[in-house]
Amino acid sequence: MGKTSTTRYDVAEHLRSTEEMVAYLEACLDEAEGDGAFVAKALGDIARARGMAQVARDAGLSRESLYKALSGERNPGFDTVLKVVKALGLRFHAATTSEQG
Repeated sequence: MGKTSTTRYDVAEHLRSTEEMVAYLEACLDEAEGDGAFVAKALGDIARARGMAQVARDAGLSRESLYKALSGERNPGFDTVLKVVKALGLRFHAATTSEQG
């Protein structure tokens, strides 16, 4: 039997449209269960799909600090999250739990 070759799955390579990015972020927010680093990682995936250097410029942050903040290994400050969300052209939406379906 031959060796099986695998490659690391990178979700950023599959986030091609804004609609896919929004659906991915919504799914991650639903699954996060209060884990801020998990949500930050999802934003990082979306930022990499868009182009981290451009997102960093639009957010007014360095590319290196943005990679660190959105690595999933730490909880970035809420101000950083808001800057990234704005730079991605997204916005948060509040809803009651009965509206979530």
